[in-house]
Amino acid sequence: MPRLHVSFFRDRPLLDIASYARRGPGWRDHILPEEIAQIGRTVGRAPEVMVKVLTRGSTDTASVRKHLDYIDRHGHLSLETDDGQTISSREAGRNLVDDWDLDLDEDRGPLDLSPAARKGPKLVHKLILSMPPGTPPDRLVKAARGFLREEFALKHRYAFALHTDEPHPHVHAVIKAISEQGERLHIKKATLRQWRSEFARHLRAQGVAANATERAVRGQTKSRKLDGIYRAERRGTSRRTRENVQAVAAELTSGRLSPGSGKSTLVRSRQQIVEGWAAVSELLMQQGQPELGAHVRKFIGETAPPRTEREQIGAEFLVRLKAAQMNDRQRTR
Repeated sequence: MPRLHVSFFRDRPLLDIASYARRGPGWRDHILPEEIAQIGRTVGRAPEVMVKVLTRGSTDTASVRKHLDYIDRHGHLSLETDDGQTISSREAGRNLVDDWDLDLDEDRGPLDLSPAARKGPKLVHKLILSMPPGTPPDRLVKAARGFLREEFALKHRYAFALHTDEPHPHVHAVIKAISEQGERLHIKKATLRQWRSEFARHLRAQGVAANATERAVRGQTKSRKLDGIYRAERRGTSRRTRENVQAVAAELTSGRLSPGSGKSTLVRSRQQIVEGWAAVSELLMQQGQPELGAHVRKFIGETAPPRTEREQIGAEFLVRLKAAQMNDRQRTR
């Protein structure tokens, strides 16, 4: 029997499907109820939560004030704080920076005095908690409030605001990096995995279908949208990506597109994922879950082939080219 490894612990992936197909000591042949629920949400394609960390503008008070002014739209939106207060004023950002004593943290500066230490440590961490379009904003903000309270209350000062000006509702949160006990918050990959899992749990408690799994487990590769590439190009922040897009366009014109490096790794990883899901299906059948086991098999069959970044860009180019050609034909009729 394959080794079962569905992990909800902080230092492991949320759903390590690839490990299901491995044999070795310590394997078990029983799937726990909460694990079955996780598998069901994944193959049922429940909406996936997003917890994103913004890395820029966190090391000086001026940048922190600017970001707080952005998320409360210069006082037009309300900021909710860790002590339950709701603040609506043009001075909210400045007042929070003063209340959190961020100027003292900034004055301390980096402990490393070497020339390489150009920037001080982060004063805050900036998070975005998001769900796909159609998620009720009121339920999302309640889930975000509960998540932030459980993770940071009485430890790290924080403030957050709900944004509904885009199709996907999302919450911007600012968390003070130094806790009230003087401990610094470090965000690692395992931290983000745990936060995604907990945020999804709070959403489900609000009656919102939500899941938190790794992209590879869902049979997806990191997508590169041309719109995002275009915006990066306009900002002048993505020279490598711009050159990559131009190279892909040139190869498509010549009739042959090279997938680029990493294709073999993607294919090998996908094979491990497929074998893992097959092992999960077998275990579910043996545990009296034939319907879910069949759903897993169907999920495997519907998984799109893995694509490299260059292949994704090329595929989107072709879709847009066909759409443009169709529009041209309609205009000439």
